[in-house]
Amino acid sequence: MRILFGVQGTGNGHISRSRELVRRLKEDGHDIEVIISGRKESELREIEVFSPYRVMKGMTLVTYKGKMNYIETMFQLDLSRLMADVLTLDTLGIDLVITDFEPVSSMAARLRNIPSMGFGHQYAFKYNIPFARGNVFEKYTLLNFAPARYNAGLHWSDFGQPIFPPVIPASLYEQDVLLRVQGKILVYLPFEEVEDVTAFTRPFSGYEFYIYGKVSEAGDEGHLHYRTYSREGFLRDLMESDGVVCNAGFELPGEALHLGKKLLLRPLDGQIEQESNALAMDQLHYGMVMHALDRSVLDEWLKRPCREPLNYSRTVDYIAEWIKSGHWGDLTKYTQAAWSEKP
Repeated sequence: MRILFGVQGTGNGHISRSRELVRRLKEDGHDIEVIISGRKESELREIEVFSPYRVMKGMTLVTYKGKMNYIETMFQLDLSRLMADVLTLDTLGIDLVITDFEPVSSMAARLRNIPSMGFGHQYAFKYNIPFARGNVFEKYTLLNFAPARYNAGLHWSDFGQPIFPPVIPASLYEQDVLLRVQGKILVYLPFEEVEDVTAFTRPFSGYEFYIYGKVSEAGDEGHLHYRTYSREGFLRDLMESDGVVCNAGFELPGEALHLGKKLLLRPLDGQIEQESNALAMDQLHYGMVMHALDRSVLDEWLKRPCREPLNYSRTVDYIAEWIKSGHWGDLTKYTQAAWSEKP
């Protein structure tokens, strides 16, 4: 099958889960063409598995100091460029479009009436799951940013709905539990300024904080360890950690839950998906939530014990089987199998 696969490049989570599914689909013999949008090609890292791929401008969201900046988001939107990319995208011979919240591929599929499949956490919001209150614009954007005919939604729990477990990197199924380092905390707050994260963590000298995000240069300052992005290094620090402090995105909390790491989430203000994730985390009792860099909350959370691993199944195997079946309207037996079977 010839598949056009669109990847939203603005977040490492989209790239991480799409990397796993693209690799599996290639192993199954599908001919995969990838487009990535929302980030400059020079800013993309470790995307060799997507080759051959093309990078397009697409659409992205602008944030500042942990808050959505809708005005700047609208200013950077280039509708003429977006439509040109959609209209000139070569889809001749494409049997299926898969979009991980990527608008160019989604719009091209609708325009040319090609079967399309939404893959990712955002597509779980089509179902009855925890959904934070927000204005009509926010909800409409989340549900219609990159819509698809069929939906392979992902979440930390099925909530009684036909959605899949998180996609976990293959290397995390092979991790050794003995890697855990007591007192090691992974911090990934890419929407916060580094100086604010430093002030937040510095008072807790009894713990070792490995800080990723807006870090321009790696270095160590006592118990604070600043790290620039490296997929291998990041996953190693995740496996060794007792807990994770991060924004309320989806992929990293899912990986932490899979491994049994305690979680402290700080949702991005004004971003309804993250606020909904924080609500779900609280309802599931899987972790703690803070709505600012609150040292009193961090102090309480650090004293909490680690949790038991959830050991999610290899989700991409079930999605690949669903795609191969051709019966894309029949999703339930694949989602149920993904939750009932363990790796």
